[in-house]
Amino acid sequence: MSILAQIIEHKKMEIAALDAPVLRAAAEQSPTPRNFLAALTPRPSPSGRGVGVRVSLIAELKRASPSKGILAPHLDLFQLASLYAQNGASAISVLTDEKFFMGSLATLRQLRLTNYQLPLLRKDFILHETQLYESRANGADAVLLIAAALTDDALFADLHALALELGLTPLVEVHDEAETERALKLKDIKLIGINNRSLATFDVSLETTEKLRPMIPPEIAVVAESGIFTAADVERLTKVNVDAILVGEALVTSEDIPAKVRELSGMESQKSKV
Repeated sequence: MSILAQIIEHKKMEIAALDAPVLRAAAEQSPTPRNFLAALTPRPSPSGRGVGVRVSLIAELKRASPSKGILAPHLDLFQLASLYAQNGASAISVLTDEKFFMGSLATLRQLRLTNYQLPLLRKDFILHETQLYESRANGADAVLLIAAALTDDALFADLHALALELGLTPLVEVHDEAETERALKLKDIKLIGINNRSLATFDVSLETTEKLRPMIPPEIAVVAESGIFTAADVERLTKVNVDAILVGEALVTSEDIPAKVRELSGMESQKSKV
């Protein structure tokens, strides 16, 4: 059984334990989600990168992953979120899967309750509408919908539509041409994430974004995910007109996290300003 299949089977057990009526009522009483998509609008680059714009950085709070194991188990995630915000990140991705990623829904909720300013993406394996109500109730502004995990086209479309109805921004993640074609059929789709990591081999290549980006109309924003470690990587992706990058591993494993955030967000380093 693949890692994705294992995750989905476990997630189904988690979903079965959710109290749908309670979460739906909580979602209705929760604050209006902030405009996640607006935070990803490319802006002028102070460093002159590329053609004068810098892509937006979605910085991820990440302790572990199935492909890399434990990355940074002892990081203070709230301090990390503040470092991200102070050094040029445009939005924060919060992993909430506990079993496979050492994440927590409580982290997302606490960030929102403390009036954290940057919009928040709930990164998890969304398979059921109850999880969308749960996301809204816990402060998410955006949610991840993974095409590879949502093989039923009707369910895929229903979850995307419900997310929009709840005011959440769906980030639809694709890995190949077939998934991209499925994503483009979704009504009112506005945001697609291209994951450079193969689900079959876990190999990572930025060529995935370079190959799939031309398939996506310019009016749909594109996020490049995985395999982004340096300013050179970001420049390469800028050339194919991505709007944003989603980065976790390169940030949490860096010896100088603030400097790495500035590097990948396109902000001038503090040293260069002195």
